[in-house]
Amino acid sequence: MRISSASWITMPGASSTTAPIFRRRFRCRKSVRTASLEVTCDGVYEAKLNGERVGRFILAPGWTEYRKRLQVQTYDIEKLLKEDNVLEVTVGSGWYRRTNAPWTKTQNPDEFLPAMLIAALYIVYTDGSEETILTDGDWEVSESEVTLNGIFIGEDVDMTRVPIFRPAVICDHPKNILIPQEGPEVREQETVYPRSSFRTPRGEWVIDFGQNLTGYMAFDISAHAGEKLCLSTAEVLDKDGNFYNANYRSARSRLIYVCREGRQSYKPRFTFFGFRYLRVDAYPQGFSAENIRAIVLHSEMTRTGWLHSSDRMLDRLFSNIVWSQKGNYLDIPTDCPQRDERYGWTGDGQIFCRTATYQYDVRQFFRKWLADMRAAQHDNGWVPEVIPSLTAYKPGGGAWSDAVTIIPWQLFETYGDLSFLSDMYPAMEKWIAYIPTVSTDKDLWTGCWTYGDWLALDAPEDYHPATIELSKRGFSSDDLVLSVFYANSVDIVIRSGELLGKDVSGYRDLYARIVSAYKARFSERLNTQTEKVLTLHFGLTDDPQRLADALAAQIADCGTKLQTGLVGTPYLLHELSRYGHGDIAWSLLLRKEYPGWLYSVSKGATTIWEHWDGIRPDGSFWDDDMNSYNHYAYGSVADWVFGVACGIRPMKPGFAQVLIAPQPDRRVASLSAVLDTVHGRVSSAWSWTDNGIRYEIETPVKTKIVIGGKTHIVEKGRYLL
Repeated sequence: MRISSASWITMPGASSTTAPIFRRRFRCRKSVRTASLEVTCDGVYEAKLNGERVGRFILAPGWTEYRKRLQVQTYDIEKLLKEDNVLEVTVGSGWYRRTNAPWTKTQNPDEFLPAMLIAALYIVYTDGSEETILTDGDWEVSESEVTLNGIFIGEDVDMTRVPIFRPAVICDHPKNILIPQEGPEVREQETVYPRSSFRTPRGEWVIDFGQNLTGYMAFDISAHAGEKLCLSTAEVLDKDGNFYNANYRSARSRLIYVCREGRQSYKPRFTFFGFRYLRVDAYPQGFSAENIRAIVLHSEMTRTGWLHSSDRMLDRLFSNIVWSQKGNYLDIPTDCPQRDERYGWTGDGQIFCRTATYQYDVRQFFRKWLADMRAAQHDNGWVPEVIPSLTAYKPGGGAWSDAVTIIPWQLFETYGDLSFLSDMYPAMEKWIAYIPTVSTDKDLWTGCWTYGDWLALDAPEDYHPATIELSKRGFSSDDLVLSVFYANSVDIVIRSGELLGKDVSGYRDLYARIVSAYKARFSERLNTQTEKVLTLHFGLTDDPQRLADALAAQIADCGTKLQTGLVGTPYLLHELSRYGHGDIAWSLLLRKEYPGWLYSVSKGATTIWEHWDGIRPDGSFWDDDMNSYNHYAYGSVADWVFGVACGIRPMKPGFAQVLIAPQPDRRVASLSAVLDTVHGRVSSAWSWTDNGIRYEIETPVKTKIVIGGKTHIVEKGRYLL
């Protein structure tokens, strides 16, 4: 990359909160054949050439493990060139220099760095001559019209500010961290217009977009210089219909715009918001809801999976799952897009991964994130619980750090690409080598911190633990959760190693010891729904049918309610269906009361909630502190709908061969799934008729169809049964 010959430049005397605009004037005296710009920064940037935005990448250069990896973007710019040119690059704080949330009790080591830029502009003229313009002391810099910005802060803009340029200065910053762009770009994807505009009981002016989304607002207004437009964001209204965003915690999530004279348009450039509602706190004369719209942001991904049913509430649930993936797949797989968090939690990432690979093509998205996981992994093998590891809040433990094995294996299963395993295999080995160094048992993983079955519902109402963190983990044994995922990670290493031609005999011996120790320790101590589900799902019982029957009875005894948390829920319906309790699985999916997937739909949700009762039946909130309304983890149920209810499962990696074995339920008149695999489109639809059930199936490969106890082996084609 030519950028390696350039110098990092900064604004002399600038504070870490300044968003400077760097400028370089140059002339093209000859006809241009090609021209490109390589650029990156220690934050996020917007580049303009002769007043036109360069590229469509929003919040470039994205979020990586910055101390080891910083992406460089390359843009073709020949069509923007003139004889006399002005290149301007404005640099905001972004993820690189953001303040860590107070609850982490950590500090971002790069928080107080000033804004820095590095770039290389390369021109080839039609006569064959070349010219390279690098960032150096010939560049100029000024404070921009952006007076405050941040991922959590929002953005303050003063359009009356007049820039005063002075020479930029060369500064010292590593260049060995620079890498070519790896991930898909974050781009503007769609526009959502207001559904309504109203006054709340408190007299607040609120605009409702009808959809909880991730992105920013954009507006076109006429105003006088100095007038303000102030907008605050929220996901929900309180039970009285008033604006509410206490669940954002310390995230200010606000836009303050000081107008210039005349007609003007604006949208934030260095931040994003999670919101459905806007509160208009100040506005110029004549402003109305018709002046504003919402722009949806997410990483570039091709849609590959669709679910549709005859049930309006189920369809809303399917839509909510898609919207939560879009809202949280913004350069990394975040847990939520609105509060002072927005981290790449490894637990949430692996829990939702299968659903993610069915709904969108996420190969490039995860390839970049897994590279950051490898970079963040400690020398001793430990994998941080959030990637990129801007803060190491706590060691991730079972089901979180195990994303290092689970995600690449799922990507291989969905796409059939062995490189996901070969790239990650050394990191997998390092991870399972780390576990015995911290465990208190020889052949199990015990005695360590874990998030356990996070947000499980099996703690009694009068349970008052010593810390709030314990109250969020339910009653499942931490040691069991750790040991289950230890066994699973070793099993994945064995299967991956066999495919890669590795000697895995030592891992087979280790796995056998883990299974034996697990059965000896836990077989007679499976009390919670999650303990039973995990033991079933990972094949750690000698009598799975008996255990599945006990699980089904336990669910029925508590009123056919799930009590599982983030760890147990993704596998619950699968294990019930696998062992003949599909009716209970369907009952859980269709449950409209708390706790149930359709409960949030009944309360007007347009995305997946973090808590089953994020809004309680009486309209009050579960909590102000940890209550996201766009949290995709429980949306993992969609992989059961694809794989069991509609029955589409891979018999070979990448769906090179397919099994279709639907499990319909009389309470739903019809259901269909469409999945675009790397081998072509697979679809499975069923509907109840007066004479039975009509099945319509399409497959691009050899397929085993199992319906009504009968098996059909078919080739590529469409089939009606």
